[in-house]
Amino acid sequence: MSNIHYRLYHHPLDPRSRRVRLLLAEKGIACEFVVEKPWEPSPAFLELNPAGEVPVLVQEQDKETHVLSDGQAICEYIDETTAAETLLGKDPYARAEVRRLVGWFDRKFQNEVTSFLLAEKVLKRLQGSGEPDSLRIRTGCHNIRGHLDYIGWLTERRNWLAGDHITLADLAAGAQLSTIDYLGDVPWGFFPLAKEWYARLKSRPSFRGLLGDHIAGFMPTRHYADLDF
Repeated sequence: MSNIHYRLYHHPLDPRSRRVRLLLAEKGIACEFVVEKPWEPSPAFLELNPAGEVPVLVQEQDKETHVLSDGQAICEYIDETTAAETLLGKDPYARAEVRRLVGWFDRKFQNEVTSFLLAEKVLKRLQGSGEPDSLRIRTGCHNIRGHLDYIGWLTERRNWLAGDHITLADLAAGAQLSTIDYLGDVPWGFFPLAKEWYARLKSRPSFRGLLGDHIAGFMPTRHYADLDF
C-alpha cells in the first residue's frame, strides 16, 4: 500500500467529506487534502467530477490514476480495498443495516437538519447570497431532536448504531452531527444517550482531524473539541 497516493478534494464542513476523512483515519491511510468550494468549483475540479460535488478521491498508483466520487461509494471502495477490519459489516444483514443507517443520515438528517442550519448559518455568508432565514434555522433546530432521540433509541439497544462494533453508520452520523456541533446547535443536554455515544465517537483518534478544523470567519463552539463536553 505504500506506493499508493491518495488525494481527497473536500470541504471541511461537508458531512460526506467528513465521513471519508474519518474512514481514512480509522484505516490509518495517509492522504493529501485539498479544500474545494462546491458552490464555486474550479475548472480543474470539474474535470474530476462534472457534478461539482465533494468529496472526490483521487488514487494514484504507479502509472494508474483512479477518480472516485460520491461519499458512500468512496467509503465502500476504501473499505473493500484495505486490509484493516471492515466498517461496512461482516455479513449481508449487517451490511444492509449499515447502509440503511448511512442512507438515513445522508438523506433524512441532511434534508431535515443540515440543509437548514449549515445553509443558513454558513453557506449563505460564504456564497454572499443573503441573510440567514430565522424560520429555516428554527426548523433545523426542531428537527434535530427527533434524530437525537433515534440515536438514543439505537444505542440503548446496541453498543454502536448498527450493532456491537463501530461501522460506517457511526461515521455517517458523527460526520453530520459534528458539522452541526461546530455551529453549537446540538442540544446535547436533553439527550444523554446520544451524547454518551457521541463522546465515545469523538474520543477516537480518527476524530482528531475534524476537531482541529477552523473555518475562517466561523469559530467553533467552545465545547466542540472538548472530549468531555
